Amino acid sequence: MIAADETFRGTFPFAPRYSSAPGFRMHYVDEGAGPVLLCLHGEPTWGYLFRDVVRRFAGTHRLVVPDHMGFGKSETPADRSYRLQDHVDNLEALILDLDLDDITLVMHDFGGPVGMGFAARHPDRVARVVAVNGPTPFGQPGLAKALQDNGNEAPWFRWIARADRSGTLENVLGELNYTILSTLKLNGFENNDIISETWIEAYGAPFPTPAASRGAIGWAKGFATGAHVFEAPGDAARAKMAKVPALAIWGSADRTLGGKYFLPLFKDAFPHGTITELPGVGHYSLEDAPDKVAALLREFLDATTPAIMGA
Repeated sequence: MIAADETFRGTFPFAPRYSSAPGFRMHYVDEGAGPVLLCLHGEPTWGYLFRDVVRRFAGTHRLVVPDHMGFGKSETPADRSYRLQDHVDNLEALILDLDLDDITLVMHDFGGPVGMGFAARHPDRVARVVAVNGPTPFGQPGLAKALQDNGNEAPWFRWIARADRSGTLENVLGELNYTILSTLKLNGFENNDIISETWIEAYGAPFPTPAASRGAIGWAKGFATGAHVFEAPGDAARAKMAKVPALAIWGSADRTLGGKYFLPLFKDAFPHGTITELPGVGHYSLEDAPDKVAALLREFLDATTPAIMGA
């Protein structure tokens, strides 16, 4: 767990806030005022991934950026499983604790399944959806095949399966403090110009020991063992979410989550949604192309806010 007051030389200058509602100290950023943008990170990142979004949009929106259990400045309890369903439970507890409504979900990587899990439970609290290289599983019949086909192709998921079989997964991911850059590169990080000692330190800091790496280990192992359970929405939730404004921004150079597998699932969940693919941009599109992502997000928010306000 990163110290509450750590700013990484001013690159993450946001006041730390904590909620105990999920049963542990869950850290979140809460900056700005206005319509809520709830930004959900994935593996093996934390709220630092959205620092540019917070800076750009806090003048017009309320940015709430939680760190999932075992990541960033949140605690890493030893008695939790770190399965997908646990992360959905934690997010639900935080959102209800803060009483967030009219939420725009901005989801990256496994933030997608976590956010969509919340949407399945509370569709009336979700106003818009933005998937940034983040899958949007929502009870689609093609989900299992997409996961299998993507897993057979992606280097990250092939390594997870092999490492779990050989018993080395925990040992390798327990050293993320030292191997964070190679892990990010394996997943498809393209923008080498942004790499600095501070940047590497910020992404490696949540994982100083194997015990502190339970979050990253648990998420990977859950896929290797099939322990993750995707939330199944009811018919009313599916019908409601099919009508919300939705945007998918997908870096086409993603080596972990192939757009050809997951963008059809997005279109199934959001038949009126818009898809923009970014050539040459990798899995961490918020790092690879922050200007492009911000421009697309701003355009989407500007275009859809009046319709929501008049609904």
